[in-house]
Amino acid sequence: MRVGVLGLALSAGLVLPTTATAATAAETVPSPTVEEQRLAQAVPQEILTRSGFDAVAPRFARLLETSHSYAQARRVVTREGAALWRRAVDRVQGRGPAGGDLSRDDDRPLYWARLGMTSRVRTWQPGFAVTDGQRTALLDALERTSRGQSDLRYPRHTKDLKRVLVTGFDPFTLDRDIRISNPSGATALALDGTVIQTADGPARVETAMFPVRWQDFADRTVERALRPYLPHVDLFTTVSQGRVGRFDVERTNGAWRGGFPDNENIGRTETVPVADPASQPQWTTTTLPYAAIVAADTGRFPVYDNTSVTEIPAGGAPSGGGAEPVVRPDGPTAGSTARAGGGGNYLSNEIAYRATLLRDRLGLHDSLPGGHVHTPVLQFAAGNTQDVTDPEFVRNRLDIVAQVRAILTAAVEAGR
Repeated sequence: MRVGVLGLALSAGLVLPTTATAATAAETVPSPTVEEQRLAQAVPQEILTRSGFDAVAPRFARLLETSHSYAQARRVVTREGAALWRRAVDRVQGRGPAGGDLSRDDDRPLYWARLGMTSRVRTWQPGFAVTDGQRTALLDALERTSRGQSDLRYPRHTKDLKRVLVTGFDPFTLDRDIRISNPSGATALALDGTVIQTADGPARVETAMFPVRWQDFADRTVERALRPYLPHVDLFTTVSQGRVGRFDVERTNGAWRGGFPDNENIGRTETVPVADPASQPQWTTTTLPYAAIVAADTGRFPVYDNTSVTEIPAGGAPSGGGAEPVVRPDGPTAGSTARAGGGGNYLSNEIAYRATLLRDRLGLHDSLPGGHVHTPVLQFAAGNTQDVTDPEFVRNRLDIVAQVRAILTAAVEAGR
């Protein structure tokens, strides 16, 4: 999809100049983001109420208000962010109360509850001075802990246990349909801390979630989260929602951002920004055992080895000059410039590109299976344009999660 940057994102950034004085300091406290503002709509409120997560943000706000120093606020944010992640994982995995009639497999309570918490931090006005940098650090701590990025723990001294790392995403395209759930996020919650029994022995799965925001990726959130773990795991896969009715193992990832708006209604059209751009490749490749995954009987959705990319051939002019992008069904040609990987040119392609580039820069290309899996689009029942859930919607999500688990089993058993 090729969509321009929405005018909302531009107009939201326009502010009148102000004079920096003590009297106006309180007025500079940030307002809720575009993403946080969607919380006021009826659907997010229904999802929170029907899961019991509606009390999360108000309780967090009360705890934040009792903080008498930045250090105390930091402890509250870190503790409550981690507690939200654990609560969401526990709910999906059947531990503790359901909190309401929304099915346990749902990833959306975590997403909307987190936004309620980040909104409270963003607009919080304590009785002591908080710098912009400190507020940013609080938001960063909340994002990391509530996404499981600080909760990646593998047992020690278990040499026969395989270690698998999986990532998921928040819901997105919410202005198209505010009810959207992301099966990759549901997968992350369902599999976190679980053990898969394979023909090669047990495999422990640890998971983390990532936002659908260009700027977070430019700020290296993926690399910061994954770098400590890639040298110590046996397999990793980033997961996102892809095409209708099918799974895809993406063979090639491209170094290009296609500009589709993110959850803040901001688009970016540029080369993927990474550290040391002088050594940045245009393409990275999967090291997942794609042939074995495609051949395995993993579930009701077909699984494809997707080799297609979009490129500007060698000798073209990426910045102009009339060169047109060309679709290559069998992968990129030598010297070409990326315009889309197999998984497109949105953040699903980018997380795959960043994770596999990190793998390669760590010298693990030949020893660590890793890449990207696209799930089917999670669909509601035909004719459901209003309800936040329905039996077919739940069945589709449960089947997708189960099939990702089966794909991981096949990948572990195939090895390299």
